[in-house]
Amino acid sequence: MLLAMSNTTPVDYSILAARRISPLRQRMIDDMTVRNFAPNTMLAYQKQVSYFAQHFGRSPERLGAEEIRSYQIYLAKERRVSISSRTVAASALRFLYAVTLKQDRVIEMIPTPKAEYRLPVILSPGEVLRLLEAAPSFSYYMIFSTLYGTGVRVSEALHLRAFNLDSQRMMIRIEQGKGHKDRYVQLSAKLLELLRAYWRKVRPREWLFPGQDPNQPLSREAVGKAITHASQRAGLTKDTSPHSFRHAYAVHLLEAGTDLRKIQLLLGHRSLSTTARYLCLATNTVCATTSPLDLLPYPVIDPQQ
Repeated sequence: MLLAMSNTTPVDYSILAARRISPLRQRMIDDMTVRNFAPNTMLAYQKQVSYFAQHFGRSPERLGAEEIRSYQIYLAKERRVSISSRTVAASALRFLYAVTLKQDRVIEMIPTPKAEYRLPVILSPGEVLRLLEAAPSFSYYMIFSTLYGTGVRVSEALHLRAFNLDSQRMMIRIEQGKGHKDRYVQLSAKLLELLRAYWRKVRPREWLFPGQDPNQPLSREAVGKAITHASQRAGLTKDTSPHSFRHAYAVHLLEAGTDLRKIQLLLGHRSLSTTARYLCLATNTVCATTSPLDLLPYPVIDPQQ
């Protein structure tokens, strides 16, 4: 939790005390709210700023450029935190000091780590089938099938409601996905049949995939644990996560000859270049390409000569 800050901004301390939120944290939350940040981004930023404050045992208001530099070195050298996590930490601190604390001079001392791009591990259709068959329950089987059958992000799947399914047009409406955008994805005949069977058995209320509290959707963490468990049961050696289904969906569509622009729309990518990264993973576009060496009219050489 962020330490309380002293300022002249009027704050309702009784409300903050009841919620156990410091004035500085509340101001940062408000700043992110008015900018319409996604809930996951807001939570990630709060965590990173909280870690920063806890590391020094002081409020970020009392910390400056030198402490930020020291903290980034600590994350990189001692903690060996991944580049993606260090990037989130840098973004959170830049937002805190630029927007909430209005200390523009400080953000010049907060470099963002150079991004690295690693190709995702792609499951084959056979491996996807094994993962589905190893699902710990019918409900998780349905979640896995929905992820693979539509290519949606796990957060988008978990926030589906029954009225999002359009069986007449065979489409699923994704409301306020990443980037606060609505879009439609395909509803295959097989997935529709499975979802109808699931509906008859489970009878969900508000959320298509409810958690232990039927008024709340299932958590991303629960799905992640279920996939890890299923992967172990299936004997898969590849690293798997909820996003593995999305990667497999995109690559398998490419290998089936689906137009890249259509895949971009289905995945909800803002840029076609993001979708184009999957081209290097599709075996029929890369590995199946004829090597120019095979086209040369050279004779076979006997190594014994």
